[in-house]
Amino acid sequence: MHTPLLRRRHFTLSVLALVGQGFGASAGATKPTRILVLGDSLSAEYGLARGTGWVKLLAQKLAQEKYPAELVNASISGDTTSGGRSRLPALLQKHQPSHVVIELGGNDALRGLPLAMTQDNLQAMVSQAQAAGAQVLLLGMQMPPNYGPDMNRQFAAMYVQLAKQSKAGLVPFFLRGVGDDADPLKWFQADRIHPNESAQPQLLANVWPALKKQLK
Repeated sequence: MHTPLLRRRHFTLSVLALVGQGFGASAGATKPTRILVLGDSLSAEYGLARGTGWVKLLAQKLAQEKYPAELVNASISGDTTSGGRSRLPALLQKHQPSHVVIELGGNDALRGLPLAMTQDNLQAMVSQAQAAGAQVLLLGMQMPPNYGPDMNRQFAAMYVQLAKQSKAGLVPFFLRGVGDDADPLKWFQADRIHPNESAQPQLLANVWPALKKQLK
């Protein structure tokens, strides 16, 4: 999540986490699971040393847990749900993922974009991914406190409703334990928007249980 002025280059990480005996490629072997992460700066390692973000930690977790999975990070700093929606069809065609993790919506909130538009874009992405045969995991976000409690509740509830209606997986609040900590400044970079390196293991801990349920 990140303003247009801070937008940086598209960062794509593709990691093959094939570990343990018996997981090597061979004739007739089952095609490995392919996880596509579609997010914004929270997933694109904005402001972090390369290889320290939660997506990279996820690749390491997959290896540790001996999941044969290919991980593709197609996150772009500054992206919105509109941007994700426009990019997803080509990504689905190129990577043919078995799982799609959608971490978008935070920039929509920061820019004051209509909630109905954000919801429509998220629903379209879920539908596109599912139509392509992928399981979907939504990473829920919350709006900044200055938008008021009513808008905050509506925004958070949007992810819950979408997941329920589409039978997608859900992490209710991606920044749990970071954005709602009693001393949140220790978890954020100087801009007070982007989680720092110390927060990345917690972000992974928020995602992993829900993703693990979807992995075979």
